[in-house]
Amino acid sequence: MKSVLKIAIQKKGRLHNSSINLIKETGIKVINGSEKLISSAANFPIEFLYLRDDDIPMYVNNGIADIGIVGENEILEKRVKLKVIEKLGFAKCRMSLAVPKKSNYIDLSFFSNKRIATSYPNILKKYLKENNIKAKIHKISGSVEIAPGIGSADAIFDIVSTGSTLISNGLKEVDIIRQSEAVLVGKKILKKKKAKILEDLLFRVRAVRRANRNKYILLNSPNDKIDIITKILPGIKSPTILPLAEKGWSSLHSVVNENDFWEVIGNLKKNGAQGILVIPIEKMIV
Repeated sequence: MKSVLKIAIQKKGRLHNSSINLIKETGIKVINGSEKLISSAANFPIEFLYLRDDDIPMYVNNGIADIGIVGENEILEKRVKLKVIEKLGFAKCRMSLAVPKKSNYIDLSFFSNKRIATSYPNILKKYLKENNIKAKIHKISGSVEIAPGIGSADAIFDIVSTGSTLISNGLKEVDIIRQSEAVLVGKKILKKKKAKILEDLLFRVRAVRRANRNKYILLNSPNDKIDIITKILPGIKSPTILPLAEKGWSSLHSVVNENDFWEVIGNLKKNGAQGILVIPIEKMIV
């Protein structure tokens, strides 16, 4: 019987969309989709299980799924011992305490004997204990932000992306407990054939993520400026240099990390680079 790697993915929502987009960017063709609870791929030995995000850690921990894509916050809340195989760089958020805007908040002592609404009671309980704060934790599934407004809580602890939901509910963020993002998780040991499938999947995922973090850059440089520009553009190993038809000029090709992009472009222009072209990279193998 042919081995198939089973991956648990959020059934719907932003994390679902980002997870499926990543899978598709690796060249894997997903059959059906989230309309069903289970689907497969046309060209890769993988099966998709579509679940609620807070169920994914337990399904992976129990071996029903081999791996899963889920927010770090869910792993921490469920307190399951799973291996973080790869951080995926999307669905980034922070886990924060927030209070009504008019509150006279100074420090964590504000929360002593207060009622805090949250969908993440275990993470909050651990944090309060570490800071010697005794508070009443109210577990809520769903719209935590409305709790202070309807008088059922004095504060909330929840995930925050842009902060717009807090603002629209008359709240202000006062303490960030930790950062979170989507991660690929799994059990520590997989059978040999499934481990090989996972290795192949990771190879593809890393190539896609590396490409997304970098840009391919082409520019024209006076020959007497090549040494300086080469130091600005180290590339994967070193820039590619090709002579132009116009005497005294060359074309340089390299790769720039997105985080350094605008600083690098500015330095290139200051040092005589012209005709700078920037091209997205589809896949990047190193």
